Amino acid sequence: MQSAQRAPKYLYAVMKAPDNVDLTAKGVADRTVFAIDEQGIAALASDLPAKRIRPQRRHFAAHQAVLKELMERDSLLPMSFGVVADNAAKVRRFLAENRSSIEDQLDRVQGKVEMGLRVTWDLDNIFEFMIRKHPELMAARDQAFGNGASPSRDQMIEIGRMFESFLSSDRQAHYDRVWEKLTPHCFEIKNNACREECEVMNMACLVGRNAVDRFEQGVFVAAAQFDNDYAFDYSGPWAPYNFVDLSVDLS
Repeated sequence: MQSAQRAPKYLYAVMKAPDNVDLTAKGVADRTVFAIDEQGIAALASDLPAKRIRPQRRHFAAHQAVLKELMERDSLLPMSFGVVADNAAKVRRFLAENRSSIEDQLDRVQGKVEMGLRVTWDLDNIFEFMIRKHPELMAARDQAFGNGASPSRDQMIEIGRMFESFLSSDRQAHYDRVWEKLTPHCFEIKNNACREECEVMNMACLVGRNAVDRFEQGVFVAAAQFDNDYAFDYSGPWAPYNFVDLSVDLS
């Protein structure tokens, strides 16, 4: 479907130019999704009534619905929510100027999807858990608070430093154990930064489309190494956000 060339374009993904689009899902602002083709590679887009789009739940949902349907057809490079170009000409220029990088990255994710694995400590009090596990931390706590004493500022700083050090080393040790079980089922694994103190790891895994079942089995094998103090939560398949690096300049 052709669109008004000068209307702002909301972008969802870049992929090899499809023979047709004709999606069931509607795009942001209930607009039809179409391809802006530049010599065999295309940006999947829809028209917008204005240059800016509000970060509303319905718009997020439309963005994800379009990506999900596109992923079922072919591999793609997903755009973050809210990427808008002034017009189709600027989209084509972006595709032309970044052709080499786009083609390399499309090759990298061809036939693959992203799976996520988040592991957390399923505990009421992680500090008490770490104290029970690490005698050095317990000794420092007992010395600082022994006989009803009030710890000094330096003692509190040292206890905090020790806690963070043990937290970091335990996370790395646990990650290594899980990585060993999952790496046979993944092309790449990225360990994202933990966002909460209770997080042990937040992994993004690039997995073959036909290997998702094997990845899930690997998660269960990895989880069997841990007791009930740990919770494993995997998700996907998703568009490979963590394995794409598109410098989007649409000025």
